[in-house]
Amino acid sequence: MNSLPYKRILLKLSGEALMGKRLFGIDPEVIREIAAEVRETLALGVQIGVVVGGGNIFRGVGAAAEGMDRTKADHMGMLATMINSLALGDTLAGLGVSARVQSAVEMNGVAESYSRESAVNHLEKGRVVIFGGGTGNPYFTTDTAAALRALEINADVMMKATKVDGIYDKDPVLHQDAVFFDRISYTEVLTKGLKVMDATAISLCRDNNLRVLVFNLLKKGNIKRVVSGESVGTMVGIGG
Repeated sequence: MNSLPYKRILLKLSGEALMGKRLFGIDPEVIREIAAEVRETLALGVQIGVVVGGGNIFRGVGAAAEGMDRTKADHMGMLATMINSLALGDTLAGLGVSARVQSAVEMNGVAESYSRESAVNHLEKGRVVIFGGGTGNPYFTTDTAAALRALEINADVMMKATKVDGIYDKDPVLHQDAVFFDRISYTEVLTKGLKVMDATAISLCRDNNLRVLVFNLLKKGNIKRVVSGESVGTMVGIGG
């Protein structure tokens, strides 16, 4: 444990990551694979918090763009994150991992209400804490919620899971000449308009010097590699 670079991490998963090759919802095989990786990482002695998006079920911004009231749409998006959070928590439990789901939106009988003190206590007891419901407020993304929770629990790093190896100057799926960054500054991410996280989340990380590691979730074992100190993905920080 002493040799590991990170004692406590905040893992940010997109809702789309849970879909696998499906067009909607949750792929049971994919969520089991993610849960298994979390279990392996937890076994190293690392404390793990998780924030899951809800885009595989409902995306508030998209609904608002089609005419729905933005506040109501975002509240629906928060509920979508809770579905994913509960699914991940149940899958972890099925693998023998003690996990707690905390919600920023009060949901008595479904999940614990979010409490920083309670979350840290769970983490220190070796439990995975899954933070659902975003920030509990409309107009904020789950990336911003992840940055906020990472800061509140004093995480050493926020790990942002993606479908590519890290941050490029343009979409590597569409452009073969895309340039990969192994390190980059918060300011560069903002000025270059790189679609890593929304500007609010990046600014929050920059203002509080929270490092963000962007990595490929599709490569099995990457979470464990990161916390073991291997060079994986792109690190975002002050001065790159």
